[in-house]
Amino acid sequence: MYYQTKKIIFLLVLHTFLISVALSCIGPFIWMINTSLQTETEFSDSHGLKRAESFNLSNYKKVLVDKKLWVYFLNSLFYTFITVTLIVFISSLAAYAFSRLDFPFKNTIFLMFLTAMMIPLPAGFVPVYVLLNKLGLVNRVGYVLAMTNMGLSLSIYLLKTFFDTLPRDLEDAAHIDGCNKLQIWWNVGLPLTAPALAVVIVFNALNVWNEFVLASLMFTEDALMPLQVGLMEIYNRNIIQHTLVMAALTIAAVPIIILYLRMQKQFIKGLTAGAVFG
Repeated sequence: MYYQTKKIIFLLVLHTFLISVALSCIGPFIWMINTSLQTETEFSDSHGLKRAESFNLSNYKKVLVDKKLWVYFLNSLFYTFITVTLIVFISSLAAYAFSRLDFPFKNTIFLMFLTAMMIPLPAGFVPVYVLLNKLGLVNRVGYVLAMTNMGLSLSIYLLKTFFDTLPRDLEDAAHIDGCNKLQIWWNVGLPLTAPALAVVIVFNALNVWNEFVLASLMFTEDALMPLQVGLMEIYNRNIIQHTLVMAALTIAAVPIIILYLRMQKQFIKGLTAGAVFG
């Protein structure tokens, strides 16, 4: 009886803590959406704490059209899609090679990738910018290359550890059927690593979508700027128009939320299965 009571108390405390953490994350998001649907007068009266009186979409229309947020939004979609595609392609090939092939200095090269994970990303922004500037690759190409490079180390590590846990039987069968290494990677390896790929896609999409410091260094043309830099421009120009800023932030948050919800099952499976060290 004592142990059962102790277990109930533990579960009660644990679930109370988890619910409080969930509410602390969901609460600001709900407040942001509610504020974005209000007029500036409504917000001044309640500071977004009261429910919006009307389903007002004028803030979204104004921020998308008048403030040209749609340009920044499409830019970020393009940069995120290209960068994540390159990261998935390169990291999956490299991870498969580290896991399944034998070549000179394999462990040393893999250790170098692990070492790169220990370097804070902002520490590499200045040398990366200087290098790309000398090569004449500032703006779109340079930004995509820089973000791809910064996402490779963790992605290779996650996929390599996942490949290590996979049985070789299917690969051996594919090899007997006449498949070469690239065909085995494409037809056998990638489908089996779908959970780990979901982790790689979500993590890197989030990094590229939310990147601000490097983007503010790399882009000199307003029409090429990604969403986060565009949001700062909108904020600086409309610092007292809270409802417009909240509408812009809501638009920025929606794509990543949709991506996570779409890949939620595979993402959680990847975190709890092979995409961990061991």
